[in-house]
Amino acid sequence: MKIYVYGKGLIALGMLFFSLNIFAQYKPQHDTGYYTTFPKKLTTRFYFSKKYTSVHFPAAEQSNDIDYRANTPLVMGVGATYNNLSLNLAYGFGFINHDDEKGKTKSIDLELHVYPYKWAIDVLAIRHKGLHIDKDDFAQGNNQYYYRADAVQTLAGIAAYRVPNAGKFSYNAAMIQSEWQKKSAGSVLYGGEFYYGAMKGDSSLIPAAKAASFTQAPMDKMQFFTVGIGAGYAYTLVIQKHLYIMGSGIANLDVHFSSAFANGVTAAKTAVAPSFIYKAAIGYNWKDWNLSANLAANTLWINTATADRAYVVPTGNYRFILAKRIDVRRK
Repeated sequence: MKIYVYGKGLIALGMLFFSLNIFAQYKPQHDTGYYTTFPKKLTTRFYFSKKYTSVHFPAAEQSNDIDYRANTPLVMGVGATYNNLSLNLAYGFGFINHDDEKGKTKSIDLELHVYPYKWAIDVLAIRHKGLHIDKDDFAQGNNQYYYRADAVQTLAGIAAYRVPNAGKFSYNAAMIQSEWQKKSAGSVLYGGEFYYGAMKGDSSLIPAAKAASFTQAPMDKMQFFTVGIGAGYAYTLVIQKHLYIMGSGIANLDVHFSSAFANGVTAAKTAVAPSFIYKAAIGYNWKDWNLSANLAANTLWINTATADRAYVVPTGNYRFILAKRIDVRRK
């Protein structure tokens, strides 16, 4: 589980987070010709990590669309994995973060990615307060970012998918570095997801200068519940046992229930829309070392009664990692 907490006191420097991953079940059976586990080794890591999240607001004309974004820092951290337990600690140091002009974001961000045998499970719970709009979408005088200290984004939910071919394909090898995929393999994926999301402000979320371009201009809050089922595929290409490239994509069909609030009036809508969950990794394994980069992300499309096109809610986390496996067996 990853817990991100940052606010006024920490934003000048960046972000502090504590990560604890508990894997419910170790691999009971798998084909050792395809991947190797390390039950007696400690996998240590040094890494950089960057999260992103935004809410895309559709205008009457696409050229006027805007995106509210959280100002999340780049963090540098260390961690370790041993059997079923992983621990990561990182901090967003000031010398690698120079974007205070976007405004301060106070956040609580809990994240859980676990890969018990034959399952891939993602749990997310975030709350960002203080959001900005990209200058390409809308800039204030002196080319300053449009910033709303009162704007709050919330997103929470769970996604769980079955991995039938887990005896040959390992998510842990690509995403956690605690295993070594030595032969190419893949697996179909199927399961479902549930999310709750919202965005609100003390007044209209549409800048006054752009109100004429938005049919939902008076809106000060939008929220939704979404539930759906989906299927996809994950595959790791391995070249000469050491170099690997993993790609994973799941397409869901969701039913969502949305509400838009403006001037004390609520407009509700029930609709069907797609969503996507995607992961990717590339890396190189030596006997005791791993150098890799990975991405875990999803995108939701939400239709409301006050806009002709869907809101888009993407969120994700990418990491660059150097890991070393250390033998901790007693001599």
